[in-house]
Amino acid sequence: MESAAELDTDPAAALVTPARLYPVVLAAGAGSLATEIAASRLLAPYFGSSTVVWANIIGLILIYLSVGYWIGGRIADRHATPQRLGAILLIAAACLAVLPFIAHPILGVALRGFDAVSIGTIAGSFVATLALFSAPVTLLGMASPFAIRLALVDVREAGTVSGRLYALSTLGSIAGTFLPALVTIPLIGTQRTMLAAALLIALSAVLLLDARWLAVAGVIAALLLVPPGTVKESAGLIFETESQYQYVQVVQSDGKRELQTNEGISSQSVYRANTVLTGGEWDMFLVVPPLVDHPVHRVLIIGSAGGTTARAYSAFYPQAQVDGVELDPAVSDAGRRYFALDSIAQLHTYNEDGRVFLRRSDQRYDVIVIDAYRRDYIPFYLATKEFFQLCRDHLHSGGALAINAAKVPEDDRLAAAVRGTVATVFPSTWTWKALRFNEMILGLDQPAAPHAQLVAREDALAPELAVLRPSFDANLVAVSASADPLTDDRAPVEWLSDRMFIAHIANGGVLDEQLLPTAP
Repeated sequence: MESAAELDTDPAAALVTPARLYPVVLAAGAGSLATEIAASRLLAPYFGSSTVVWANIIGLILIYLSVGYWIGGRIADRHATPQRLGAILLIAAACLAVLPFIAHPILGVALRGFDAVSIGTIAGSFVATLALFSAPVTLLGMASPFAIRLALVDVREAGTVSGRLYALSTLGSIAGTFLPALVTIPLIGTQRTMLAAALLIALSAVLLLDARWLAVAGVIAALLLVPPGTVKESAGLIFETESQYQYVQVVQSDGKRELQTNEGISSQSVYRANTVLTGGEWDMFLVVPPLVDHPVHRVLIIGSAGGTTARAYSAFYPQAQVDGVELDPAVSDAGRRYFALDSIAQLHTYNEDGRVFLRRSDQRYDVIVIDAYRRDYIPFYLATKEFFQLCRDHLHSGGALAINAAKVPEDDRLAAAVRGTVATVFPSTWTWKALRFNEMILGLDQPAAPHAQLVAREDALAPELAVLRPSFDANLVAVSASADPLTDDRAPVEWLSDRMFIAHIANGGVLDEQLLPTAP
């Protein structure tokens, strides 16, 4: 063990002034967190952006940083020179610069491989993160202990020196969190954000080396000029973008367009130029207005996406004004460009979180449609007792709540948890098991029998929708209140979703869709 005197006279520590180390630890802190944010963007088109995927990313990044701290400290105690730290950072910058160009092939292989062995999102995202980000983040983690060892020339100032450098590293991490998320990724994309972080790290490394190593920074800077390629190859791809919230793409095949997000397991909107009917889950909502005990004049759609449901409502219930709430402006923009969203005269679109919108609004509705539940993971706060009470508070007396909930033939525990929770709030709750992978959960503000109401108002159901009646009559089931409803405090929807899809894939199932008879 070195004595205080040995530390005071360590020639390695005297080779660099503390001021030259400040930009180094700032850049390392910014680079590590920028890598974490970029990791979420790279994984989202393949594995989604659920809490489980985020847990894998955050957990593994922390592990890599911890390993880097440990290794960096050991190396610094034995071979603390500015040149070694500069070399470590230059290698980290090179690894980070390569990532955008190798990530998509690796992620595609991981997705196909883990789907084939029925492990799915958890293991797939775990191993993909392990493979892609272990080297650069571990190397960046080595910077702080190494810098402290170089800056420490007097053991009596150990607390001051380490505190100052860790504070600067944390400030860099803060910048590396907010700048990519709020500025660079929306402005220049994920690829160039990662390259910019690599360039920053390389430039900081040159401060500890000599000018000839600027050539490495120059190569990384040149890579910024390389146009980003397709984020995720898909058959029939006609549009893709990365928004502040997710990856968005539009694909076209068989005379229809589909809007998909993140891993693209299911479509968020479908558009056919010659019909508003889809043959899919969106058609379920068209039976709801006749179930309301008064004329429907105002409808709210939470999760309106490209406007598929709103477009059908405008055709079959033209007297109804529709408020469509869609979280992501990029999805609404895609709806305007590819799904004729602007042609829906009765629709007013709001780009806002659905629950926040309801809290801010005093408007009451005759029908509230919830279609924000995607087949990968549902936002837990849109599936709780508190949220459904908020919905009921915004319904006119006698109004209806209609929810599109996912399930698989082998496991419907997620849908069961949602419908049981709805039944704790609504006096009459039913589920229409219309599709293999989707059911409509119906909450009525007044006790009622939907069969009887639909028969009594037969004239309110358009002739084109009459084909839905047999399925509705045969597959409508009353729901009892759950003794253990989902709440804001406890709503394990990710856990239920993973079990559901792993069970389905393990049984040889394919995530296809059985269309309603209304498909053209």
